[in-house]
Amino acid sequence: MNFLLTIVVPVYNPGALLKPFLESLRQQTLLSREIILVDDGCTDGSAELLNAFAQQHVDVLVINQRRQGVSCARNAGIKMARGKYIAFPDADDQLLPEMYATLVAQAEENQLNAVQCNGVRVYSPEHNKQIFPDHCFRNTEVMSGASWLQMALSSRRYLHVVWLGIYRLDNLRDWQLMFEPGLHHQDIPWTTEFMLLAPRVQYRHEILYQQTMHAQSISHRSRQGIENVEYQRHYMKIVAMLVQLNQQYYAQTRSRPALNWQLTREALSICHCARREPVIEARQQIASAFFQHGLHKEIWKNCRGVKQRWQVILWLYRMRCYRKLL
Repeated sequence: MNFLLTIVVPVYNPGALLKPFLESLRQQTLLSREIILVDDGCTDGSAELLNAFAQQHVDVLVINQRRQGVSCARNAGIKMARGKYIAFPDADDQLLPEMYATLVAQAEENQLNAVQCNGVRVYSPEHNKQIFPDHCFRNTEVMSGASWLQMALSSRRYLHVVWLGIYRLDNLRDWQLMFEPGLHHQDIPWTTEFMLLAPRVQYRHEILYQQTMHAQSISHRSRQGIENVEYQRHYMKIVAMLVQLNQQYYAQTRSRPALNWQLTREALSICHCARREPVIEARQQIASAFFQHGLHKEIWKNCRGVKQRWQVILWLYRMRCYRKLL
């Protein structure tokens, strides 16, 4: 049986946030769908909840695997998917009931490779913040993914997240586009490559997704010492992957300076984390790895605009100082 949409959800210890997420899945108004829940080695009782949910709904499949990380969980779902489109929400967030019906209808009407919507970050019941502000960009016409990236990155507010959109499944398979195993923030290179390959994409400014902000998420957990050193190595690999993508898809990137700016921005985030690192030895290790990976050359070569160039000069000086601290 084929579906319009496959929803792939990596699940690893979301705790009390899992029940409201599953309820938001159940309330989706799109009927032609399948849901693949990937139990990525849960130890908090979530596995039992997933199995109970699957027993109640015939369109739900649970995949059980040892802990391998979100990338491998998504890749496992891609291999099993039977939908025309595929989506990757997070198990600690919530979806508005009309989200996938709205996005699939727009993708079908305009023959899109991908369509993305807006969302809100929920900090508390009284406090939420729109992910893409109104002044950045509104609804777009159909455009190439590379043009969309140039426009979105130029706003300086774009986030590379897969969970705000749906994507043609046959494109993923034809382009052999999978998520990088073991890499935090793998959304950045994944969405970049998808958009560089996609001829027809669209953005819808309607808020259809709620991201739950909490201290235990991978993106927002506080780290220091050796844990922070290892975490920054993920960003170093992301920068290396962006360098490769800019070279591999030079025909699409050469006239779009925002893609060079993006690469430098990700590298500068490592510099900011080094500055905030309280453990002197860890700060020195981050700075040393930064130069060992040649990131100092890449950020200078790819920086764009007077402001970013000045930032690069300042941070290269600081990183050289951090490297010599011991």
